[in-house]
Amino acid sequence: MNRSLLVRLAAIAAGAAALTVAVAGPASAHVTVNPGTATAGGWTTVSFRVPNEKDDADTTKVEVNLPTATPIASVSLKPVAGWTATTETTKLTAPIKNHDGEITEAVSKITWTAGSGAAIKPKQFQEFDVSLGPLPAADQVVFKALQTYSDGDVVRWIDEPAPGQEPEHPAPVLKLAAADADTAAASAQPVPAAATSGDDSGTGDGYGIVGILLGLAGLVAGLLGYRRAGQPR
Repeated sequence: MNRSLLVRLAAIAAGAAALTVAVAGPASAHVTVNPGTATAGGWTTVSFRVPNEKDDADTTKVEVNLPTATPIASVSLKPVAGWTATTETTKLTAPIKNHDGEITEAVSKITWTAGSGAAIKPKQFQEFDVSLGPLPAADQVVFKALQTYSDGDVVRWIDEPAPGQEPEHPAPVLKLAAADADTAAASAQPVPAAATSGDDSGTGDGYGIVGILLGLAGLVAGLLGYRRAGQPR
């Protein structure tokens, strides 16, 4: 293979790599939810990952909308240094039933606002952790998100997935797998604390005393052996 052919092949490979990066770059820079899968009816903790796509502006606010058609009863937020988090609730048309009764309101929107010096800089990203549960009996949960920049621009990540199409501004999607019978039973019932009875406690104390005595006997035997080894024969 001559030198000119090698140079051409190298140029083609470099061009293909640059084209791949150019195509994959914008698609991979949208707001996502991680991990992207969970179990219907269960609980999960997810991170909304927000990258900054601009070179001349910071991300100062992130809004995530939770669907009210398939509401989530419990939503807890993990604090993010430098950011203020607020939630909005919505009255439910159909209350959610759980072991505590009925829930008539659910969180429908979470807003994170950056404080001084905490905004997401160019070429950086931030993660916002949320605990969710119980997850609805559905195939997926779509979280429509809005990303606000310091220059006033608002990017709406609200396009829902469609078969055979790549949305321009895809919304974060959490795919839900059906729970098996064992998983459903475990998520529906609290895990009982370890129970102890008087007999078990006495047995444990007896084993502890025996262990102490054996340990003392071993210590005495070791000391005697040490003294014997030190005596001249």
